[in-house]
Amino acid sequence: MKLIIQIPCYNEEETLGVALAELPRYVPGIDEVEWLVVDDGSGDRTAEIAKSLGVDHIVRFPQNRGLAVGFMAGLEACLKAGADIIVNTDADNQYCAADIPTLIAPILRGEAEIVVGARPIQTIEHFSPIKKYLQGVGSGVVRLASNTKIPDAPSGFRALSRDAAMQINVFNEYTYTLETIIQAGQRGMAITSVPIRTNGYLRPSRLFSSIPAYIRRSVLTIVRIFMVYRPLRFFAIVGCFPFGMGMFLCLRWLMLFFLDDPTRARAPSLIVAAVLILIGVQLWILGLLADLLSVNRKMLEDIQLRLRRKEYDETRDRPKTNGKSLVRRD
Repeated sequence: MKLIIQIPCYNEEETLGVALAELPRYVPGIDEVEWLVVDDGSGDRTAEIAKSLGVDHIVRFPQNRGLAVGFMAGLEACLKAGADIIVNTDADNQYCAADIPTLIAPILRGEAEIVVGARPIQTIEHFSPIKKYLQGVGSGVVRLASNTKIPDAPSGFRALSRDAAMQINVFNEYTYTLETIIQAGQRGMAITSVPIRTNGYLRPSRLFSSIPAYIRRSVLTIVRIFMVYRPLRFFAIVGCFPFGMGMFLCLRWLMLFFLDDPTRARAPSLIVAAVLILIGVQLWILGLLADLLSVNRKMLEDIQLRLRRKEYDETRDRPKTNGKSLVRRD
């Protein structure tokens, strides 16, 4: 049983050493523990520090591609390196590495395929009240979209079984945290959460520059995820607004026609009502078409999973060398 701990990095020379110093080389129930760093186009000495500190595998991008792309590249490299369980953590040492045995325990027991570490959000001092509130709202939306019970959806401290990692696809370039949970729920994978601890504050988040930017990007991410994974529900809900407004105008017109002067045509109200009703119906039809297209997407995902299993299993069966690897990605 091999565990690989992956760390996506972007200009992390100041904090990477702290994070690596906390990572375990032995975990109960695991035969091998290896480390993997994804250097996402860093302009500093991140890759050199990772190599000097004994990181087993390094994936390097020539330019910054974003957290989600780095996360997926890490999963691919871990699978090729023969990982049975993959743990993802941050280079800023936000998450307590001592909780890794707790994080992977449900996978070892066969109770889950994905485990997300739930931070004590309300007790984290450097989180502002509005950020704590937004974290709760975002996690609630993700629970609704995924039919899961994950209390801390934005948490990047998570463990995946080998089979779960093969099934994951991330289309969003901003972050992988929300989409992977919704995807797991849609695919019927067993996903759970365990409470974890956090460490001290080393640096500000690089995912967003301000609270308004965080809100904007999070809303766009959630809306896009809904459109991809719940198209029928999304367009049905959106279509209800113009349709409902159009029906309201129709009822208003009927009331005025019978209770007021019937000789007044009130044509503008009827025209607006007709346009709104047509928009609502068109959105519902669009939802039906998108739902039919999602069937094709699911078939392609099944084909992709079969190909991945064949490719990665063949890679794992090849003779081992020294276990070290350095991969440069375009």
